[in-house]
Amino acid sequence: MTNFIPLFPLNLVVYPTEKLNLHIFEPRYKQLIKDCFANQKPFGIPTVLNNELKEFGCIVKIVEISKEYEDGKLDIKTEGIKVFRLLELVNNIPDKLYDGAIVNYPENNLKFNKANTSTIVKLAKELHLELQVNKDFKKQDDELLSYDIAHHIGLTIEEEYELLKLLQEDQRIEYIKQHLIKMLIEIKKLNLLKTKIQLNGHFKELGGFNFTNFSTK
Repeated sequence: MTNFIPLFPLNLVVYPTEKLNLHIFEPRYKQLIKDCFANQKPFGIPTVLNNELKEFGCIVKIVEISKEYEDGKLDIKTEGIKVFRLLELVNNIPDKLYDGAIVNYPENNLKFNKANTSTIVKLAKELHLELQVNKDFKKQDDELLSYDIAHHIGLTIEEEYELLKLLQEDQRIEYIKQHLIKMLIEIKKLNLLKTKIQLNGHFKELGGFNFTNFSTK
């Protein structure tokens, strides 16, 4: 199925189910938000990387306009709905300051293996423990999707976009698992190095060499 949607390109990755707060200050996007809110229509946030509009993005709905300032700026709350693929840009929409696009919605499998999900949840918690970070996912562990975890494990924006393009939950879980394993190895190496550096210059309690039964040749 194809559809026309207004576009709000941003240098970030939005995932389905994600809650995202935005401060709107540009005239074209103030108009976009007011149009979408009045008509109860969603809009699309395609990812921008290195000043390039990427093919994939996420449809979001406006949950509420939290504040409207005297100069027309807006604070809004949104929620990600589903992944879209951009097919064709639509510029110069009559009477509109913003642009849009013709998009389709690739099938996105959200079914997951609980054992695999449990593995990445444990790894994510281990990472947070190593980093001394407290994170509340606001869901029970067995309800978490890859999307709930992805922004909280140190992925670069490029890696977050790669995850967005994966349309099978098991693929996303495997991607996250490999990233977490790599991160934990590196962090534990750094923590070991930190411990060694902190010991430098301190008195050390070391056992002497036992010369019993030792001979030289």
